[in-house]
Amino acid sequence: MRILLIEDDTVLGAAVRDQIMADGQSVDWVMRLDTAGDAVKATSYDLILLDLMLPDGRGIGFLKSLRARGGVTPVIILTALDQVSDRIEGLNAGADDYLVKPFDLAELSARIGSVARRYTGNPNPIIAHGPLEIDLAARSIHRAGKPVQLTAREWALFEAFLSRPGQLLSKAQLEDKLYAFDAEVESNTIEVHVSRLRKKLGSAVIETERGMGYRLGKP
Repeated sequence: MRILLIEDDTVLGAAVRDQIMADGQSVDWVMRLDTAGDAVKATSYDLILLDLMLPDGRGIGFLKSLRARGGVTPVIILTALDQVSDRIEGLNAGADDYLVKPFDLAELSARIGSVARRYTGNPNPIIAHGPLEIDLAARSIHRAGKPVQLTAREWALFEAFLSRPGQLLSKAQLEDKLYAFDAEVESNTIEVHVSRLRKKLGSAVIETERGMGYRLGKP
């Protein structure tokens, strides 16, 4: 996924960024609402992590504006505001989840996964695809009953295909999902990851549409 993190606490922001990257996801981190506004205009994000108290305003206003413009990107609020009234305000403004600081980074990863699954229309963390049994919550795969080890980047790429079954994804779209703005991406990176996934999961798991992109193979 491509995630936008809006957080002005440098220590917490760095920890959250590193956690997301360790999960194999792409993250753009900004510290101000005006910068966040520019980011959502320029990039299609899969999820937004939003602090409520920022140097140039309250995150609630940003969230309400996003929803008023028809934005449907899922939003998880990360805040020190822990009153019931604060939670109600955040959820009523259009947030999909509300996490109070301090929080465990593993819990944040779990909530990101849960919200993402709801938006793809499959809240069940266990899915089957041919000989593959995939546990989205545990980030684990078994092929014909035997465990398969994927790197964080391989998992993130495979998850991108799982979330869009049958949809053709271009190389540029996949790079956009996996890498942040300032990341250097070698020209054959996607091809290398796809090749490795095929070796581990089966040659037919990802189909190639020459000159167009890739899609999840039929079960």
